[in-house]
Amino acid sequence: MSKLISDKYEQWKEECEQRFLKLKENEEELNRIFIDIYGLNDELTPDVADKDITVHRVYDSKDDVPESMKGSNYVRTLHDEIVSLVSYAVGCMFGRYSLDVDGLAYAGGEFDESKYTTYIPDKDNIIPITDDEYFEDDIVGKFVEFVKVVYGEDTLEENLKFVADALGNKGKTSREVIRNYFLNDFYKDHCKTYQKRPIYWLFDSGKKNGFKALIYMHRYKADTIAKLRTDYVFEQQERYRSRIEFLTSEYDSATGSDRTKIGKEIDKIKEQLNEVNNFEEKVHHLADQMITIDLDDGVKVNYAKFEDVLAKVK
Repeated sequence: MSKLISDKYEQWKEECEQRFLKLKENEEELNRIFIDIYGLNDELTPDVADKDITVHRVYDSKDDVPESMKGSNYVRTLHDEIVSLVSYAVGCMFGRYSLDVDGLAYAGGEFDESKYTTYIPDKDNIIPITDDEYFEDDIVGKFVEFVKVVYGEDTLEENLKFVADALGNKGKTSREVIRNYFLNDFYKDHCKTYQKRPIYWLFDSGKKNGFKALIYMHRYKADTIAKLRTDYVFEQQERYRSRIEFLTSEYDSATGSDRTKIGKEIDKIKEQLNEVNNFEEKVHHLADQMITIDLDDGVKVNYAKFEDVLAKVK
C-alpha cells in the first residue's frame, strides 16, 4: 500500500470522478424515463450539464477546470484537498478527531483520552504558531509528526514537499512553506470552512506575528488563558529578549552587509517584542477574570468574550 500523499490524492480524485460520472448517468437515465412516460421526447432532452451535477469533481488546478464545469459549486482543486488534510490534522492535534475512532472523537463533555493511541492530542489545548520553532508543541512540528505517523517516516520528506507545493506559500524549504501557511492563511481558510463560526480560536498579537496560538473551543477551560500567558506568552517574551541580546553582541563585532542584516533582524524582533508586550497586558486582564463559556451559547457569543486578543473573523 502506497504511503505517498500524492498517490492517495490521485486515488481520491479518481473516486470522485467515478462518483460524478455515475450520478450524471443516473440522472440522465431518470430523465429519459420521465420523458418517455410523459411523451416529451420532442420537447426535452435527458442531458444534464456537468456543472449541475451535485457531487465534487477534483482538478489539479483552477486552470484544469473545463468550460463545462465553470460556475459549479462542486469544483475542488489539489490546493483545496490539501487544505482539508491540514485542517483534519489540526483536528487530530486537538482531539476533535482521532486516528483510532470514526467520526467526531470529541466535541464537548468529558474528554476521553483512551480514544487516542496512534496520535496523541495536545495536552493543554494550546498550540503556538510562530515564525520559528520556539516551542516543543509548535504547530509545524506537530503537523510533521502527524504526517510521519500516518504515512511513515520513509516518505516524510516527499510528502511534506507535496503538501508544501500544493499550498503554494513562500519558503525555501517544505517546512518553511507550511509554517507560512499556518502563519498567514490557515485561519482564513478555517473561518471560511466554518462560515465565520470558527471552532479553533486564534490568539493573535498582531501584524508582526509576534505571537499566535490556537485553542480548540470545545476544550476551553477557565484557566486556559492563564496557561497561555504563563507558559507561552512569557516564554516568547523571554526568547525575544535573549535573541536581541545575542544579536546585539553580534552586531557590535560585525561589518558590512552582515552588520546590516543583523541590524534588520534586531529591529524586527524588537517590533515583535513590543507587540507581544502589549498583547500580554490584554491577556493578563482576561486571565485574571477566569472567564467560563457555555458551548450552548454558540461560537459568536463566546468568541466575543475574547475579541481583544483573538484574530478578527473577516
